[in-house]
Amino acid sequence: MLIASEKRIKVGTRPRERWRKEFGEWYNDVLIKAEIYDHRYPAKGMGVWRGYGKKIANRVYGILKKMLNENGYEEVQFPALIPEKIFRIESEHVRGFEAEVFWVTRGGLTELEEKYVLRPTSETPMYYMFRIWINSYRDLPVKIYQIVNVWRYETKWTRPLFREREISVFFEAHGAFASKEENENEVKLATKIYATFFRKLGIPFIITERPEWDKFPGAEKTYAFDTLMPNGRALQIGTVHNLGQRFAKAFGIKFQDKDLKIKYVWQNCFGVSGRVVTSIIAIHGDDHGLALLPSIAPIQIVIVPIPYKGFEQAVIQKCREVYERLKNAGFSVVLDESDETPGEKFYKWELRGVPLRIEIGPTDIKEKEITITRRDTFERIRVNEEKIVDAIRELMNKVEEEMKKAAWDWFNSKLEIANSKEEVGKLLEEGYIVLTSWCGDEKCVEDITELPGVKILGALVDENLEYIKPKHGKCIFCERKAKYLVAIAKSY
Repeated sequence: MLIASEKRIKVGTRPRERWRKEFGEWYNDVLIKAEIYDHRYPAKGMGVWRGYGKKIANRVYGILKKMLNENGYEEVQFPALIPEKIFRIESEHVRGFEAEVFWVTRGGLTELEEKYVLRPTSETPMYYMFRIWINSYRDLPVKIYQIVNVWRYETKWTRPLFREREISVFFEAHGAFASKEENENEVKLATKIYATFFRKLGIPFIITERPEWDKFPGAEKTYAFDTLMPNGRALQIGTVHNLGQRFAKAFGIKFQDKDLKIKYVWQNCFGVSGRVVTSIIAIHGDDHGLALLPSIAPIQIVIVPIPYKGFEQAVIQKCREVYERLKNAGFSVVLDESDETPGEKFYKWELRGVPLRIEIGPTDIKEKEITITRRDTFERIRVNEEKIVDAIRELMNKVEEEMKKAAWDWFNSKLEIANSKEEVGKLLEEGYIVLTSWCGDEKCVEDITELPGVKILGALVDENLEYIKPKHGKCIFCERKAKYLVAIAKSY
């Protein structure tokens, strides 16, 4: 159970005991009770987006779509079924996904002559079409994206929005370019787009170049964004893949350049999934439920009447006046006139993460002031009724920035340098993302990766994809020359 409404807290404090110690149960409770995503659907690894959750997802993906559109990308929609002959064209890519795909082998009562794969990702169908669309340098670049469902047969375990068999709201962008330099510049652009996107959502992150054994199937290089959950486990929230010319050569994606020579295109792709919503829930939440940034909250303000006997009509009338003023000012606002008690309403809207709550009672009317409570800190503020619109606007900006800062402060406190192999294991047990010096040899870290749930995230890079220098000259695992500052964590 989440904390009940009757268990009120001190102003300005955030209860996060259960959020930290019982994160898995807390997370599942929030998904269900805040009506975000219901994983009780009778098919393993599949769930239903509820109305409130879908509104959050739409606002989040709306930010990303706007950024892609501004950078020359077009939204498209590809079929979910991929013919087997197309799927098998790029052998390394297929090997990476073959054990996870769903096969469609029958239409109605008729066995199909050719099997279909239910889309696990869209490189193969898209690049089949790229071969048709691209003939000349004038056809380049191609920059497209889609937001779709994908299916992967997860055999180990599933968890809502973390790891599913039907991955909903899966965003994937794909590009084709005339030169290696253009493609590499686009990979850097994709990285900067993601960094800006996650910052807008208040999701702190590190960027790593995934090691050779953990690259996306068919990629030359894979860059990943990771954040941290309250239980000390890292979560991959976005990836950018430099595909080079491997898919172009497999699919025969060629063009005639300005010099009249026939050349293969250069490609990249990048994607995020519902884990973005997971991160927003986990990073900003507390024992009362969600705490949403005003910029992505479907409801930014809730007005709760505090009636007293003999003043009921006056209180409701004042609430309606304030509601109209705020609505006309462009805020997303709800006036809760239900027959629930004020405490029950506080609980309900705190659970859903509404950033600001306005309470209006007889005293507020008499003193011509409005009481506002921040969801993130539970701080209560009194403002002059006549200045309510400007006060709300200023307060929302403050909440937005302070929530982002709080998230980054917590995340940075969970990054720790290890100076020895022994320290790595100790810090991992304490829930840190561990940073240390590494030579790059997989054999050096075999003992670490054999620990339950531990993963080598990769070499730390900045937003220009430049390696961040290691803190020590020698690899702490073998004492050879260190090449990278590597990130290690317990991971999902």
